[in-house]
Amino acid sequence: MGKRLYVGNIPFSATEEALRELFVRYGDVVGVDVIVDRETGRPRGFAFVEMGDPAAAAAAIEALDGSDFGGRNLRVNEAQERRGRRPV
Repeated sequence: MGKRLYVGNIPFSATEEALRELFVRYGDVVGVDVIVDRETGRPRGFAFVEMGDPAAAAAAIEALDGSDFGGRNLRVNEAQERRGRRPV
């Protein structure tokens, strides 16, 4: 079973392909999801990367957390389960 990683502080110009290229250096990337605003369709500055191997995910966290990507310092850690949302 793979690991899902939270990748924060990404440049708004970052693409799924660019993030895949960055993370594939550390192992198999199963999927990349750049989060966009529902109303505007513009990127929100974070993404999720799913890696096939937990050891590869740990190596990516170690290597990429705090590293420069597009002029911004990335925040990379294991994604947390989504907690219940407040009613609108």
